Amino acid sequence: MGTHLTKAVIPAAGLGTRFLPATKAMPKEMLPVVDKPAIQYVVEEAVDAGLNDVLVVTGRNKAAIENHFDRVTELESTLEQKGKGDMLRVVNESTALAEMHYVRQGDPLGLGHAVLRAKMHVGHEPFAVLLGDDIIDARDPLLSRMLEVQVARSATVIALMEVDPSMTHLYGVASVEATDEDDLVRVTGLVEKPEQGTSPSNLAVIGRYVLQPEVFEILENTPPGKGGEIQLTDALLTLADDVSIAGGVYGVVFSGRRYDTGDKLDYIKAIVQLAAERDDLGPELRPWLKGFVAGL
Repeated sequence: MGTHLTKAVIPAAGLGTRFLPATKAMPKEMLPVVDKPAIQYVVEEAVDAGLNDVLVVTGRNKAAIENHFDRVTELESTLEQKGKGDMLRVVNESTALAEMHYVRQGDPLGLGHAVLRAKMHVGHEPFAVLLGDDIIDARDPLLSRMLEVQVARSATVIALMEVDPSMTHLYGVASVEATDEDDLVRVTGLVEKPEQGTSPSNLAVIGRYVLQPEVFEILENTPPGKGGEIQLTDALLTLADDVSIAGGVYGVVFSGRRYDTGDKLDYIKAIVQLAAERDDLGPELRPWLKGFVAGL
């Protein structure tokens, strides 16, 4: 890829309260999207972009995440003995995906605090942050484009997506200036979940970031914001306000396929969309869906 970036950070310490009772004993990141847990899609995206060193920031009751990316020798042996090579291959894929590391967040003090927990692992190099609520379709690369911009501009890069103006109050929203590249803007400001009618644009921040290491010092000195949490948005605003710190902040405007698994309805939509497009499931699922909808 021609980039020196190697590390990705995946915050996965949240309680998943929107999916209770399913997440009472199961991490929300392990909820299946068709036949893979959501977090595996995110790790695969990082690896496809050339980031093979993955740190997952976890919390209590998240051991299932580590187990998923570890070997299960009993299962592997059973599948091999029964000649189930295809199943064995699928099991081994998750084990060999990346060099996986884990650190606990401890206190649930927000996304900025979770990113700060990666400081010792990341060191003094730029790194990517991928949120598990957003699954980006592998056919529409986003992260690789963001990494290209980071290398070219030596700056922080965030992912933006146009949303309906009536929905901006659900997102962090960016104020931007145009650049000489169609899909790239310079971020001049950020507002977290602006009140209806006050949004500076309809460009919402989605869950992909490529951050300069200077963000750690800023986060260490960022007081708690909304909800008593350390907000990554506040640190990004500091970087956007002063380009001399680390080159400013740019936004890649993404127009591809994104599956939001952050709430129940969108999670169901994501499963249906991905399953309907698969060669092994789509041919039977699509006609059934048509018939089901017609009968409503």
